[in-house]
Amino acid sequence: MRSDLLRGHLDRLLLAVLTEEPGHGYALSQRLDERSGGTFGVPEGSLYPALQRLERADLVTSTWNIVDGRRRRVYQLTPAGRDARSESAEEWRRFSGAVDRVIAGLA
Repeated sequence: MRSDLLRGHLDRLLLAVLTEEPGHGYALSQRLDERSGGTFGVPEGSLYPALQRLERADLVTSTWNIVDGRRRRVYQLTPAGRDARSESAEEWRRFSGAVDRVIAGLA
């Protein structure tokens, strides 16, 4: 899927995959790809700015760790990030339900 189609949704998706467990950028990208059935291939040029944006908003925090023998920045949700993830999920349910109702009316 084109990365421009993720615009406005990537932060929400990252919060969702970080709910499972902390992870480094590549692992988070893999989780998005796996959970979306290969639909969301997120390029580094989009992934890391989104993670930095979430960190500036105090929704995630990061630390340097050694993962598989390599030094990597590992991201995890903050308590505020967990709250934002819950709010985001509810907002998405309302939005996607409304879109489904509109589209169903076109059939």
